[in-house]
Amino acid sequence: MKTFAQRRDRPKWDVLKLALSYELNMKNNSMQEDKQPFFLKGQFLLAMPDLADPNFSRTVTCISEHTQEGAFGLVINRISTSITGQDIFDELKIEYVPGAELIPVYIGGPVHTGEIFILHGQPFESESCFMITPFLAMSNTLDMLTAIASGKGPKSYIIALGCAGWGPEQLEYEIKENSWLTCSVFEDILFNTAVEAR
Repeated sequence: MKTFAQRRDRPKWDVLKLALSYELNMKNNSMQEDKQPFFLKGQFLLAMPDLADPNFSRTVTCISEHTQEGAFGLVINRISTSITGQDIFDELKIEYVPGAELIPVYIGGPVHTGEIFILHGQPFESESCFMITPFLAMSNTLDMLTAIASGKGPKSYIIALGCAGWGPEQLEYEIKENSWLTCSVFEDILFNTAVEAR
């Protein structure tokens, strides 16, 4: 795993060259006949039973950004069986409070698997926070990870390695092909529901 120091050239929030965000403009998960774009930022993607891709089979993905340039999100119901919070904190030489070594690390998706992404609730004090909804943000800074390790960060969070990404119109096509269902992101599901129940 590369450290933050080793990844100074790592992509920022334009990792997929995403531009401006837009509000959701879709009903019943169908493309509008007039071809007006719809966007799914702040939505859950629920994999349909027939979705065979092993990277996404039976997954729930939180869409963090979606524009005409593509979409970006994190899978929120797959926990790594080989990496824990302790592995990340030790690798990055971050001191942590007792218990923080047991923080689970999620498999966020098959893209940028060396990157650490953090979905979290309030507080949103850091300028590096990328707002998804009024109650949910994303960060990928060493400062946020250090705050969590020390017990001074957000009370609600998910730490993930990797992310999910779609190119222009790719996600729209997959939805049209009935690969996904969508619904609004619920904070309770993200942070208070057991992983196996998501």
